[in-house]
Amino acid sequence: MKKLLILFVCIPLVARTVVAQNSPVTVDICVYGGSSAGVIAAYTAKKMGKSVILIEPGRHLGGLTTGGLGYTDIGNKYAISGIARDYYRRIGKHYGKFEQWIFEPHVAEDLFKDYVKRADVNVLYAYRLVSATKQNGSIQSITLEPSSGSGGNRVIKAKMFLDCTYEGDLMAKAGVSYTVGREDNKLYGETYNGVQLLDKHQFADGVDPYKIPGKPESGLCWGISPAALQPIGSGNKQVQTYNFRICLTSNPANMIPITKPEGYDSTHYELLLRAIEKNPKLAFNTILKPDWMPNQKTDINNNGPFSTDMIGMNYDFPEGSYQRRADIQRQHELYNKGLLYFIGHDPRMRPDIQVEMRKLGYPKDEYTDSGNWSTQMYVREARRMIGYYVMTQANCQGRNVVTDGVGMAAYTMDSHNCQRIVIEKNGLKMVKNEGDVQVGGFPPYPISYRCLIPKENECKNLLVPVCLSATHIAYGSIRMEPVFMVLAQSSAVAASMAIDGKTSVQAIDVKKLQAELKTNPLADGSTPEILVDNDDTAHTTRTGDWTRDNNPKGAYGPSYFTAKAADGEVKTVQFSPAVTKAGDYNIYIYFPKLMGASGKTTITVSDGKQRKDVTIREADIRVEGQTSGEWVPLGSFTLTPGQKSYVEVSTKEADGVVVADAVLFVPN
Repeated sequence: MKKLLILFVCIPLVARTVVAQNSPVTVDICVYGGSSAGVIAAYTAKKMGKSVILIEPGRHLGGLTTGGLGYTDIGNKYAISGIARDYYRRIGKHYGKFEQWIFEPHVAEDLFKDYVKRADVNVLYAYRLVSATKQNGSIQSITLEPSSGSGGNRVIKAKMFLDCTYEGDLMAKAGVSYTVGREDNKLYGETYNGVQLLDKHQFADGVDPYKIPGKPESGLCWGISPAALQPIGSGNKQVQTYNFRICLTSNPANMIPITKPEGYDSTHYELLLRAIEKNPKLAFNTILKPDWMPNQKTDINNNGPFSTDMIGMNYDFPEGSYQRRADIQRQHELYNKGLLYFIGHDPRMRPDIQVEMRKLGYPKDEYTDSGNWSTQMYVREARRMIGYYVMTQANCQGRNVVTDGVGMAAYTMDSHNCQRIVIEKNGLKMVKNEGDVQVGGFPPYPISYRCLIPKENECKNLLVPVCLSATHIAYGSIRMEPVFMVLAQSSAVAASMAIDGKTSVQAIDVKKLQAELKTNPLADGSTPEILVDNDDTAHTTRTGDWTRDNNPKGAYGPSYFTAKAADGEVKTVQFSPAVTKAGDYNIYIYFPKLMGASGKTTITVSDGKQRKDVTIREADIRVEGQTSGEWVPLGSFTLTPGQKSYVEVSTKEADGVVVADAVLFVPN
C-alpha cells in the first residue's frame, strides 16, 4: 500500500510539470536572442512596466560582448547613450574606474546577468525558433524547440516581438524581406559596396597560390577560391568573413597550453608562411591582433593577409539549418585553434613569432563550461532586413541625415574580406584577398527608427535592432555591440509605446520616442546626467581665439576646440550646465590625447557660489581601448537650478595645446 501511495502522489506532479512546459506563455513583449542587444531590450521593456520573456537558444547571455569581444569597437563614445553607456560605466566600476570599454568575458557576462536579475526578467535558455504564426499582418505566437537534448516544444504568445539575434531568424520566419551579401554599388548609389580589391589585410604582390609554387596543375593552396574576380562594385551573395575573438592569457598560473586540435592539418596554413616570406615585416602583432584586457588576457582579432578570419567558409551560415550552422562554427573553431597551434609549433615558423605565441595559453577561468573556448562565433553579418528605410553609405558620410534618429553610429565603414582568389598582375599569378573595406573620416551620425521596423504590409509588431535595414557597407559602420544595445533600448521603448497606444510599430510617434530616450535614458525615472559639448552654443562661451577641429581623432562628438597661450593672453571656454534638479553632481571633463598637448591644463569649477581651481596633468591621463580620450574627474559639487555654475578651461600657464571638448555632470 505504501508503494502504491507513493506512485499515486508522484504521477500528478510529473504531469503538471509537462503541462507547464507545453502550455503557451503569454507576455507583452517577447525578445528572441540573448545577445547584448537582447538583454538590454528585455531589461528596458521590463523597466517600462511590461511583462517580458527573453529567449536564448544557447546557455549564455551577452553574445559577442561576453564571447571574447572585450576590446570594444566604439568609433566615438559620444554615439553611445542610455543603458548601453550605463553598462560600460558598471564595467568601469568593477575595475575601479568611472567608465571602461575593455574587459574580461566572464565580467561582461556577470554584468548582463545582473541586469536580468535587477529587472526580474524571465529568461528561457536552450530553446530555438521553429516557426512563427501570423494573423492580420502581426505575429501572434512563435514555436520553439529544445536546442539540444529532449523536451517538448514551447509556444510563446506576445503583443510585440524583438529579433535580437545576429542571424535574423525571427525576422525571416515572420516573412519579412531581407538580403544576404553585398549589394551592387548601383543599387543605392554607393562606391564602397560590392566587390572591392583594396590594400588592407592584403597579401603582398607575388605570393604564389599553388600547392607546388609555379605549378598550376598541383592545385590551389587551401582556402583559395577558383572563382574569377568580378567587376569592382558588383554585388553578390558572399558574406564577410567570420572568426572568433580569442581570449588567451599570459599568466602561467591561469594558463592551459595550446595543443593540436582535432583534425589538424598544417597545409591549411601554408599561405601564412608564404606571406611572411614575401613580407618579412610581418610579425606576431601583425599576424594576430592581441589587444590586452585586464588581468593579463587578450582579445585577439584578425590582422594582416592571413589570420583568424576563415575567409570564404561562411556563405551557407546566414540561411543555413541549425545543424549546418553548428558544422560551420565547429570548422571555424578548429581553424582558429589550429592557427594558434601552427604559429606556436610548426618548425617552419619564424622563431621570433613562435616565441611570442608560446607565451600565451587558454585561460582557466574563462568559458569554464565549454573547454575554455567561446561558444559565440563572430558573426559579423548575416541577414539584413529590407525595411521601411535602408541606411546607406550616404547616411554614414553625412550626405543624407535622418530626422527620426533613435541611436547613433560612429565607426568606419568596415568590411572584412569575403573571398580569397587568384589574380594576374604583370603576367604573374598571385593570391589576393577581396572584400576588405575600411573607410572613415566622418563624425557620429543618426540611425533612423525606420531601419528597425519592417514595411507595414509585412509585419506590424516586430522590431529588428541587430539585423537592421542597411546596405552591406553601411551595416559595416553600424554593426558594433554598443550600438546594437542602444538600438535595442530604443526598440523596446517603441514596442512599449505601440502596446500602450494599441497601434503598430510603424505608427508610433517617433518624436515622443526620441523625447522618452532623452529624458529617461536609463528607463528608470532617474535624473539624467547633463552633457555640455563644445558645439553646444547655448551652454558654452569663449574668450580669445580658439580653433574648432572638425572630427579629430579622440574627440567626444564631432569636434573640439584647441588653443595655445599667447603673450600673456588667457583664453577660456566655459561650459554651463542647465541644472533642473538640485543635488550633488560628480563632474568630469573629457580629455583627448593629442600631439603637442600642454603638460598641464588649468580648470576652474564654480557651483555658483565659490570657485575651485583644478590642474590636470597630461601625463596622468591614461587612455585604454579604441578611442584616444578619457573622462577625467574634477570632483563632486552641489549644483542648484538658477545658480550660475560652470566649468572653465583656460590656457593659463599652458606650455602647449589646450583642448576644450566636453564636460559631464553626473547626479550622485
